[in-house]
Amino acid sequence: MSKYKPRLIDKQIEDSLKAYGAINIVGAKWIGKTWAGRQHANSEFLLMDPSGNYQNKRLAETDISLIFEGSIPRLIDEWREVPLIWDAARYKCDEDGVKGKYILTGSTVLTEREKDKIKHSGAGRIKKLKMYPMSLYESGDSSGDVSLKDIYNNKVKSKKTRDITLKEIIKLVLRGGFPGSIDIPFEEAIKLPKEYIKEIIDMDIDRISNKKRDLHKVMLLLRSLARNESTTISINKLKDDIKRLEREDIDIKTIGEYLDDLSKLYLIENQLPFNSNIRSSMRVKQMEKRHFVDPSIATSLLNLTVDKCVNDLLTFGFFFEAMVERDLRIYAEANNWNLFHYQDYSGNEFDAVVEFDDGSYAAFEIKLGANQIEDAANNLIRVSNIIKEKGGIPPKTLCVICGLSNAVYTRSDGVIVIPITALKD
Repeated sequence: MSKYKPRLIDKQIEDSLKAYGAINIVGAKWIGKTWAGRQHANSEFLLMDPSGNYQNKRLAETDISLIFEGSIPRLIDEWREVPLIWDAARYKCDEDGVKGKYILTGSTVLTEREKDKIKHSGAGRIKKLKMYPMSLYESGDSSGDVSLKDIYNNKVKSKKTRDITLKEIIKLVLRGGFPGSIDIPFEEAIKLPKEYIKEIIDMDIDRISNKKRDLHKVMLLLRSLARNESTTISINKLKDDIKRLEREDIDIKTIGEYLDDLSKLYLIENQLPFNSNIRSSMRVKQMEKRHFVDPSIATSLLNLTVDKCVNDLLTFGFFFEAMVERDLRIYAEANNWNLFHYQDYSGNEFDAVVEFDDGSYAAFEIKLGANQIEDAANNLIRVSNIIKEKGGIPPKTLCVICGLSNAVYTRSDGVIVIPITALKD
């Protein structure tokens, strides 16, 4: 635990334990939920015990009261192994009204069969907190010279930031944000997403669906999602992509079911569409932008290397965008704000939108190279003006997030330029 790197969710955990009887930390495997929970717990009970013999699970199934014995806050890790824990924890919270009693964690959504075993929602007693892989700020790869709070409060100050090379940016994307990858050699770090995918395929996909899945077809879909990372591709086009490039066919219903499985495993984290004003005359596309929970999953599925990325920067740009939007989501949710994307039927779009709690929002364009900043700024201004002309509410702030930039500054047209390696919450 001495090697624990503080996470942005730590503050949310701390605050929620003061207001609720229990919290439930959810998210993908290997992102550090247990480690984060331990930072705030005084005792723990691990359903997936290190011995591998499921002794703790059998104990919980035999006498569920035993798992609640211990100093509070008490961490109960992977509680969904015994779904009855949920109702028991809720009951324990109601017993005396004490706040901050339990920290539950889980890496999958409950199956329908497991849901049937739960009688109460936990509303008002158990607060759900969603966790993600590490952002660049959490991993120590962003200086944090400018924050989303600064953007909201119009307090962004011009500042020189560190220089970064193209290969360094590529390595950050390929390495990803899994905590186990952060402090090990790059050559070892890029192996972790491959192991992650294998574990999901071998251990989890059948279990979450309660059905025997065709694992070959699951992999075909995963590779198609990787090829279409950071796009709004439809299910029909995913089917066409698989048929065209893999020379195999998967029916629409099966693709939909597999996507649902991947969502329940928190493996995919799509970006919802945004409409600034429902009274606007502009028709907004209601399509999600597709993302894996971490861009390293997509690059691993495609067997990308640093050299391959250098030789195809157009394709790499989509994975860079995915990394930036992963971080924007983490930073936004740390402030209880929301991340979206914007696209209309005329092709006008913002790569990302962060909506603040007062209803105002900032629009972002994401570009790898500094030579793309001018076009990105012009697009932000153009689309903002169109939204206003159509009766919508324009963005409060316009920002370009750049990979290969070494300064935070505000242009003469008011657009703010921020290196991704200088951003935080």
